Amino acid sequence: MEKRSFKEFKFGWPVILSSTFGIGLGMSPLPFYTIGVFAIPLTKNFGWGMDTVMGGLTVFTFAALVASPLVGYIADKIGARKTAMWSLFLFGLTFIAFNLNTGSPLMYYILWGLLAFTGAGTLPMTWTRAINNWFNENRGLALGLSLLGTGIFGAFAKLYAFSLIEKFGWKTAYIGVGLLPILIALPLAFFFFRDTDDPKVANKLAKLREEVPSHKQVNKAGLTVKQALADWRFWILAFCFILISFGVGGPIPNLERLFSSKGFDTSDAVILASSIGYAVLIGRLVGGYLIDRFWAPAVAFVLLSIPAISCILLQSADLTYTNALIAVIILGFGAGVEYDLMAYLVSRYFGMKNYAAIYGFLYGFFAVGAGFGPVIFGKFFTASGTYDSILGYAAIAFIVGSIPLLFLGKYRVFKPELESSES
Repeated sequence: MEKRSFKEFKFGWPVILSSTFGIGLGMSPLPFYTIGVFAIPLTKNFGWGMDTVMGGLTVFTFAALVASPLVGYIADKIGARKTAMWSLFLFGLTFIAFNLNTGSPLMYYILWGLLAFTGAGTLPMTWTRAINNWFNENRGLALGLSLLGTGIFGAFAKLYAFSLIEKFGWKTAYIGVGLLPILIALPLAFFFFRDTDDPKVANKLAKLREEVPSHKQVNKAGLTVKQALADWRFWILAFCFILISFGVGGPIPNLERLFSSKGFDTSDAVILASSIGYAVLIGRLVGGYLIDRFWAPAVAFVLLSIPAISCILLQSADLTYTNALIAVIILGFGAGVEYDLMAYLVSRYFGMKNYAAIYGFLYGFFAVGAGFGPVIFGKFFTASGTYDSILGYAAIAFIVGSIPLLFLGKYRVFKPELESSES
């Protein structure tokens, strides 16, 4: 393990703070963590099946496949700050618009598609672009801290939405959740979120490089999108993240219904499901700390294969509250590693020249697994009344999706004058 200085945090903490709220109240957690809570009133009020409700995530996935690389390209061109701020505002408005639905599946699916386009700028690809530029020695930990928002607000959003639904109804709950990115994340981004290419941080950046000699200006170095797409490492990551995101994304939105099918009452089911957010927090910090000090693919292999155990536990016919909680914690721990791992690996293997666009393409594959996972889980439940068989497939996905990461090889070293080179 290498001894590292933590002086980078002295200069980069405002970026971490604003990123934590921006990511946590953006497109990554809010739709996925709240759809399970909204599914209960939607199925009751409109007579929809779980596959219809979760079908919104299918539309969301296809839209994200187009939106994420497109918005990533925009972020590389006009800057992460502008992209993130506009996206927070439009994403919040689109989420609020869900309260206008009167029972039309078509309108419901259109809103999910629009949500992907308006919210793509709130994805980690914009925020982590700045994090990667501000941090070098402690990049993994900084990414983990910035991505804590998905766990913090994922847990909060479930309970918050559930509380609003219980007190005021599902329509008001959509408004309440939609206001979060507009009233909280957007002001923080305005005051604190700035990338290293912003002239207003020139003096601060100069002091950072004076106090932390290892912090080099490499934000323009790396592969182009075309080069990245022709690189075998990109396709290994794409394959792995499809399977891993299926394993993580499939159960999470279905946890409330899964626990209800195992005999838990609604309040216990929501509490158990919301506890996953706290496990994500631990996964973010532990994973971020470890990838700064050990070879990231090896860390990922270990931490992303362990959630297979949670799938096996959840298959139990006589699932106890304790075992359910253990399963959620293990699953959440794995979910806590995936996003900061993706950001870290993109920066180390492809560089920062077209970071957001490359991340956007890779996120498209991640979205396939995360988007289709809940729908497939919902279809299995609709057909059989149980999630047990699909949980078995998810366990296999964790194992098969983790092994190829071990073949990525050593990190690349990117030199501005040469664009890129192999270490």
